[in-house]
Formats: sequence, structure tokens, C-alpha cells
Amino acid sequence: MKHAEERPYADPEAAARKLVELAATVEGVQDGRIYIERINASFMFNLKGSGSEFGAGLKHAIERGWLWKHESGTYVKLIPPGEDLLTNSTA
Repeated sequence: MKHAEERPYADPEAAARKLVELAATVEGVQDGRIYIERINASFMFNLKGSGSEFGAGLKHAIERGWLWKHESGTYVKLIPPGEDLLTNSTA
């Protein structure tokens, strides 16, 4: 008997990919900024992801060089493919 439901975004890689997908659908404001609450709301309310899954996915996307987060934490930017080649030597 299964007592816990499967969490599709429990894997940080899956959560990160979904966050990048969500960010790509949001129209950026000044200089391509995407307010973090725009992807947070979609992830948590529409997709029923948890806060810890969002945090782990965001961290993974930043580590992979898919997203860049401003030091204030209020917005992110999508990093175009290839732009992170100089900063990420594990690519």
C-alpha cells in the first residue's frame, strides 16, 4: 500500500527544468528581468510544487547556468545557451 503520493518535482533536475520552462513563458520586464514571484506562483499553485522543491530547483538551475538570480532575490534572468561557457568549466 502506498502512503505517499509521487512528487514529480522532488528531483531538483526535474524542478529546475520546469522552472526554466516557466521562466521562458513569462515576458521579462526591463532588461529581461523575470520577477521571481511569477515563476514561484505558477510552480506552487498551478503545478502544486512545494517551497522546498522550488528552492532546490532554483538552486539547481542556477548551478547549471540556466538561470541567473539577482543578489536581492527579487528576479531571475534566463541565460542564453553558451553564455555560461566562460564561467562553468564542467559543461
